[in-house]
Amino acid sequence: MSTTQSERLRGLLEPLVSAQQLDLEEIEVSRAGRRGVLRIIVDSEEGVELDACAELSRAISEKLDETDAMGEGEYVLEVSSPGADRPLTEHRHYVRATGRLARFHLAGDGSGELVARILAVDEEGLDLEVPGVKGRKPTARRLAFDEIARARVEIEFNRKDKKEEEA
Repeated sequence: MSTTQSERLRGLLEPLVSAQQLDLEEIEVSRAGRRGVLRIIVDSEEGVELDACAELSRAISEKLDETDAMGEGEYVLEVSSPGADRPLTEHRHYVRATGRLARFHLAGDGSGELVARILAVDEEGLDLEVPGVKGRKPTARRLAFDEIARARVEIEFNRKDKKEEEA
């Protein structure tokens, strides 16, 4: 997708997304056979409900039909949330992932990879809890944003909610 098309689509769609109190995370245009595929990824502080995606999809479809932003050919429109194992690329992503387990690929010679729970986020970095191994207690660690090459939320199947832990 050309930068011009990306900028045009973002400019066209951002007001529709913002009107539903959502953040426009990503726009991706690709081909699937003869059709174009337009993927829109949205998120919010509270997550994104399926109904919100459907409503936004209808609004985006109407707006795109009014313009030539996708050209004359057929296209498929997909509107979704980033998913449970989303990459963390923006400050707000780390804030939303507070309390979640994440896998960090460390920059430079930062000893490779780290899996830890995000406890707090500020402008400089993260306060983490590194799980203990083989019966050891978890340890605290501070990680600056410039030490992070890549990060992604880890899916946890057996994690207790805070409400369950407090009960």
